Amino acid sequence: MAASGGRVYGLLRKTLLHTRPLEGARRGCVSGVTAVEVPSTAQGLASSADRTQFIRDHALPFSAFLTDSFGRQHSYLRISLTEKCNLRCQYCMPEEGVKLTPKNDLLTAAEIITLARLFVQEGVDKIRLTGGEPLIRPDVVDIIAQLRKLEGLKTIAVTTNGINLGRLLPKLQEAGLDVLNISLDTLVPAKFEFIVRRKGFHKVMEGIERAVELGYNPVKVNCVVMRGLNEDELLDFVALTEKQPLDVRFIEYMPFDGNKWNFKKMVSYQEMLDTIRQKWPELEKVPTEIDSTSKAFRVPGFQGQIGFITSMSDHFCGSCNRLRITADGNLKVCLFGNAEVSLRDRLRMGASEEELKQVIGAAVGRKKKQHAGMFNISQMKNRPMILIDSPPSLHLPYGRTSRGFYYNKEQIRSFAAVRRLATGWRSLWSLWSTRSGYKDFLVFDFRRTIVNNLVLPLRGLCSGPDPSAPPSQCLNTPPSSTETLTDTHNGSPLSGASEYLTHVDRAGKVHMVDVGEKSSTGRSAIATAVIRLGPKVFSLVQSNQIMKGDVLTVAQIAGIQGAKLTSQLIPLCHNISLSQVKVSLELDAPNFAAVVTAECRTHGKTGVEMEALTAASVAALTIYDMCKAVTHDMVIEEVKLVRKTGGQRGDFQRGEGR
Repeated sequence: MAASGGRVYGLLRKTLLHTRPLEGARRGCVSGVTAVEVPSTAQGLASSADRTQFIRDHALPFSAFLTDSFGRQHSYLRISLTEKCNLRCQYCMPEEGVKLTPKNDLLTAAEIITLARLFVQEGVDKIRLTGGEPLIRPDVVDIIAQLRKLEGLKTIAVTTNGINLGRLLPKLQEAGLDVLNISLDTLVPAKFEFIVRRKGFHKVMEGIERAVELGYNPVKVNCVVMRGLNEDELLDFVALTEKQPLDVRFIEYMPFDGNKWNFKKMVSYQEMLDTIRQKWPELEKVPTEIDSTSKAFRVPGFQGQIGFITSMSDHFCGSCNRLRITADGNLKVCLFGNAEVSLRDRLRMGASEEELKQVIGAAVGRKKKQHAGMFNISQMKNRPMILIDSPPSLHLPYGRTSRGFYYNKEQIRSFAAVRRLATGWRSLWSLWSTRSGYKDFLVFDFRRTIVNNLVLPLRGLCSGPDPSAPPSQCLNTPPSSTETLTDTHNGSPLSGASEYLTHVDRAGKVHMVDVGEKSSTGRSAIATAVIRLGPKVFSLVQSNQIMKGDVLTVAQIAGIQGAKLTSQLIPLCHNISLSQVKVSLELDAPNFAAVVTAECRTHGKTGVEMEALTAASVAALTIYDMCKAVTHDMVIEEVKLVRKTGGQRGDFQRGEGR
C-alpha cells in the first residue's frame, strides 16, 4: 500500500533535519538545495516597500527546520524582551503578581539578535517584540535597529500596552518599526483602572493618536472581551473604525495561570458578531492571509476594520506559523503548550549554529496538530499570560543552573521518560523542569544520547531462559512434589499456584516466564506507598512552597511514567501495553505524610502488580528528591500491593491494617 503524503513528508523532513548542509549555506530548504544568500544590495534600498519587494523577488526556499510534521512553515517569530510590565491586567497577571526571572537569566540584546538572525536565515520574515511590556526595556530602540539590518526580515512589529508609546514612537519608527499592536480593553477611564489596576488611560489614547499621525496604517488595537466587564462596549469600539485607520481585534478570553478563567466569562466570536450585526447588518467579511489569526470584517464606508481572534471557539491551529522565544530564552512552539526548550542555555554553552538548528528543528517537529479544547486548556498548567512569552527556564543537563542545582548523567537516566528508537534516527528524552512548578521537556540529541550511554533498551517478550547465557550463581530451589505456595497472610493455598518460583527453572536458573500460551484477560492492580515528610516539609508541600515546584503534580506524572517503564527497570518483567495508569496523592496531616495510590489496568497475558508497585515507588521517590533540599529526614515506607484482579492465581485483597 502506498504511504500517505503526510507520512512521506514526515520521513523526508526527518532525513533533512539530520543532513549536514553544504559549507556556506545560510538557510536549508526542503529540496536539499543550498540556499543562496540575499544580495547585499538589498541594504541600499531606501524604503520599506522597496525592501519588501526586493525580498519577495529573491525569496529563498523555506527551511525544513522550521517546517513541522503537518507541513506548517513557521515564518513568524515572537520574541519577549522582558517579563516586567507597568500594568497589572486582570486577564494577564495574577493579582498577587508573578515571580520574575533573575536579570542574568534573561536574554541579552546580543543573544536576541543572534537568535533572530538564525531564525531569519532559516525563513522567518516577521518578528514581533512582546513582553511583559517591551517598551519598558531600555535598549528596545537599539534592538529594533539591529533587527532592521537582518537580510530577509520583512516586518518588525511590537505589541504594547501604549503607556510609553507616545514618547518613544518617533524613535521606534526611525529605527525600523513597521507594525503596531496596542492593547486597550475599555474606552471608559474608570473601568480601565479597574481592569489594569493602574492609571494611564489617557496615555494609551495619546499613543494611538500619535501612531495614526505618524502614518501607521492600520494601527491595530487588541481588546480582550470579558462578560460582565466590557462586552457592552463592542459597538463603541467598532465606531472607532469609522473615521480612523484602526484595526480593532476582539480577542476571546483565554485561560492562563492565575487569571481565574471561567467559561461563563468568555464571549464567543459568534456572539460578538451577532451583537455587532444588530447595529450594522451590512457588515462584510474581509479577505485575509491564510495564516492570519484574525477573522476580519468591515462596515462599508468605514476607514478601518474589525477582527476576531477565536482561539477558544474556533481555533486556527491548521494554519499556525508562529513560534515564541521567551524573555529567558525558551522556545515555545504553541501558546497553550507547556513543552519548552532552552535556547539561552545552549547559546551560553557555546553551541554552534548547526546544534541550535537541530534543537529548534526537533522542537518544531514535535508540535501537535492543534491545541487542546478550551475546557482542557483551563485545567492545564501553563504560565500566566504576562509570562507566556517568557516561560520558566529549562536548564541543560550538564553544568550549573541559575539556582545552583547540578544534573549529571545518572540523574538524567533516572528522569528518562520518553524514548523513541524504532527507526534509529533519533531518541527523544523528557526531563521535568522543577523550576517554578512548571512541567517542561528537554530533548536530547540521539547521537549525544548514544555517546553518553544513556539509552535504555526496550524489552520484548521472552519465551524462557537464553541457552547461550553464561553460567551464573543462581538460587537452587528444586521444588518438592508436596510443596504448595500459600498466602502468607492467612495460610491458605493460593488458587492455581505453581509448585516452584515462576522465574526460576528446575535447574535453579533465573529466566523470564513464557506467557505466549496464556489467554488475554482483564487485569488490574492497586499499590500504595507512604512517605513521612515531617512537619516542616509537610507544611511547604501543602502550601506549594517547595522551590523546585509543584511536588504532588510532578510526583503524579513521575509515577505514571514509572509504570510505563517498569519492564526497563525490573529485568524479568514483560513489556506490556497498559490501558490505564492512575496515580493519586493525598496529604495525611496527622502523620505529616503523603500517601501515594497507584492503579494500573491492562487486557493481556500477564498481570500489572509490578507496574502499580513501580508507579507508587517512583512517585514517592520523586517527592523525596524534590524535598531533600529542605531535609533528608524523610522515610519512605509501606510500599505494598493492596489489591489485584485477574490471572491464574485469582484475585488478591490485602486485609485491613496489613
